[in-house]
Amino acid sequence: MDFSDTKEEAEFRAQARAFINSHAPAYLSEHLARSGFGNTNTGSYDTLTEAKKWQKAKADNGWACLMWPAEYGGRGASPIQNVIWSQEEGLYSRLSGMFIIGQGMCAPTLMAYAGAEHKRRYLPKLASGEEVWCQLFSEPHGGSDLAGLRTRAQRDGDEWVINGQKIWTSGAQHSDYGILITRTDPDVAKHKGLTMFFLDMKSPGVRIVPIKQANGNSEFNEVYFDDVRIPDHQRLGEVGEGWRVSITTLMNERMAIGGSIATGFPEIYDLVSRATLGGQPALENPAVKSRLADWYVKAAGLRNNASRMISALSKGEMPGPENSMGKLVAGNMMQDIAKFALDLQGQGGTLVDAQVAEGAARFQAMLLRSPAVRIEGGTDQILRNIIGERVLGLPEDMRADKGIPFNQIPTSGN
Repeated sequence: MDFSDTKEEAEFRAQARAFINSHAPAYLSEHLARSGFGNTNTGSYDTLTEAKKWQKAKADNGWACLMWPAEYGGRGASPIQNVIWSQEEGLYSRLSGMFIIGQGMCAPTLMAYAGAEHKRRYLPKLASGEEVWCQLFSEPHGGSDLAGLRTRAQRDGDEWVINGQKIWTSGAQHSDYGILITRTDPDVAKHKGLTMFFLDMKSPGVRIVPIKQANGNSEFNEVYFDDVRIPDHQRLGEVGEGWRVSITTLMNERMAIGGSIATGFPEIYDLVSRATLGGQPALENPAVKSRLADWYVKAAGLRNNASRMISALSKGEMPGPENSMGKLVAGNMMQDIAKFALDLQGQGGTLVDAQVAEGAARFQAMLLRSPAVRIEGGTDQILRNIIGERVLGLPEDMRADKGIPFNQIPTSGN
């Protein structure tokens, strides 16, 4: 196969490269190159400020959210153009991490269910990074059962009054807006009585509490709602149809997360290329070569699966349940690679200082962040159920609460 650019693709690549060379924050390149997994290193510069500056520069010059329609802040680019841009943006793409949820999960939901006026108002600023969005789904009592949520929304004229709590909300402390799924009817089966909204995260009654993680960061948050009022025109989809709306978000979430997880394969190959075992190059060890071959095949499969998803989107198709495979494979692969890398480093694997540790402590950061990767966006078990039932057509898991009104489902409290 010929993977070289066509004439048109080469021209597009040259344009992208010229823009990056003249506008990218080169003063951050050394710091970004040392970024660990889950931690964008911008040195003494504020990461949020620098990320917004780069995103705004892209938007002002037509390089933000390339595949979006131009009216919403994109340029209607083709999938291959999007791939070319990703290749050229390189390490500067690490500044885009805080926009993944808004652009990859919230925006597709707004495009599908928001009114025309809201699309024109919110999507361009979402694309430009001027406004950051989050996704308010998970709850303390629900675990992996999203439909078991208890946050209530009660109608009061042209408004809805929200009370409840969400947890593990990524980036809530930086967000201007969020999409929120609530329970509006407890008298019907749990999947039936849900309704989706979007809201201003600065609304009275919203309280955000960051959660301290094992790696020292606070990417996740608890969010509390105390009589928060949301206008009915900010409802996404019909009342009681929130589960159907949430599927749009979840399918795009698994595509966005699965496509953005750094599996660590390039880094582990570089480490092994320089490592020795028993006085011999690690690359000559049969067991090491076997592990590398396995990860190489998985990494290639993930790339090809991502290309299939991009092709489907270019045809106007919605992301499907097969996107769960990317996240499932990538999350497990990242954790396995991190453990293997620390084993190779021996006692040096206990070092976490990026200035001292081998590989700038990237593998240490991967290992500390990997449990969250295997939970966020759907646990491994949930993803396996989705793949089994909706991709392979296997029988559904038995559910004792199927068809039972939500307020009649037994809980530990009764």
